[in-house]
Amino acid sequence: MAEELVFYSNPMSRGRIARWMLEEVGAPYRTEWLTFEGSMKAPEYLAVNPMGKVPAIRHGKTVVTEAAAICAYMADAFPEAGLAPPANLRGDYYRWMFFAAGPVEMAVSLKAFGLSVPKERERSIGCGSYQSVLDALSFAVTRAPYIAGDAFTAADVYVGSHISWGLQFGSLETRQEYQAYWDRLKDRPAYLKAKAIDDEEMHRQLEAMKKS
Repeated sequence: MAEELVFYSNPMSRGRIARWMLEEVGAPYRTEWLTFEGSMKAPEYLAVNPMGKVPAIRHGKTVVTEAAAICAYMADAFPEAGLAPPANLRGDYYRWMFFAAGPVEMAVSLKAFGLSVPKERERSIGCGSYQSVLDALSFAVTRAPYIAGDAFTAADVYVGSHISWGLQFGSLETRQEYQAYWDRLKDRPAYLKAKAIDDEEMHRQLEAMKKS
């Protein structure tokens, strides 16, 4: 019997990344919708993720949190989906997935809060400068059709999500290479299905908030 796969999320969160990955894998899963100041902070969920944040998955007895980790785990747990390169060809796959999880996330967050790293302190912080992160990301998306080469992988789910959000909300500069990369991803059936599921739940939650 296949192990149960449970997905903990909120449609207005990074859970959208994990949802896309789940749909790419194609394995059956069950969604537990959580609220930010309610069920996410309840003891039952804190036993899953002590941070009280989403996304998280429970696959049988295995719990994985953090969107990048979920993408990497799912690719390994369901190798038949073909979402990870062979082990000896995973350099770019790991490199750019975790570059997005580290320097990109940090640099974009600092900018969103109106913070900047003094030039003389850039070597002391993982993201360096916002511009150096953007330039490295440009390099990553122009070397091949996809992040890890000629084939779409879980790394594209993660990096693509960051680029999509960055272009939509203005946290990334509008660069032609970012848009061209996202254009190669945005019509994938798994992405469109995941987006429709989260959009429907988001609208439901917003309507419920209006009535409360």
